[in-house]
Amino acid sequence: MARLFAELLRNAHLPKGASELAGEGSTVQAGALWDPPGRWQIPLSVQLRRAPSLIRVLGSRTLPVLRGLGELEKAHPTEPHWYLAVLGTDPSAQGRGLGSALLRSRLSRCDAERMPAYLESSKDSNVPYYERFGFRVTGEIHMPGAPPVWPMWRDPD
Repeated sequence: MARLFAELLRNAHLPKGASELAGEGSTVQAGALWDPPGRWQIPLSVQLRRAPSLIRVLGSRTLPVLRGLGELEKAHPTEPHWYLAVLGTDPSAQGRGLGSALLRSRLSRCDAERMPAYLESSKDSNVPYYERFGFRVTGEIHMPGAPPVWPMWRDPD
């Protein structure tokens, strides 16, 4: 998973210039990988260029993972929005409010721009966390051999 996230970080999210990091000093302890409105999809040219790396990382799981990503893409809203692809905090730094600070940072800009936000929660225990920030569950995505995913939408305040 670490190699997969490194691939996504370097080639899909960081180039869009909207990801945010938090931590102490020069130590990164949390990150929010955001995609700007209209830019959440990974261009086909990038997908093709990165395919060999992805196959090396995923091995025999490549096709099931790609099918799952296809299901997520089908359920993705079409109206303009900020997309939170990943929010994560190092386990040693959890409970310090870093993830919340990262969410508040981007969501305050969403509100100022009058722009909605969207995410998919792969853990049902995280749904109430996101609801505290104004997100609401809009459905449930089922993928073969995987737990459900909850798409969540937030209208600007």
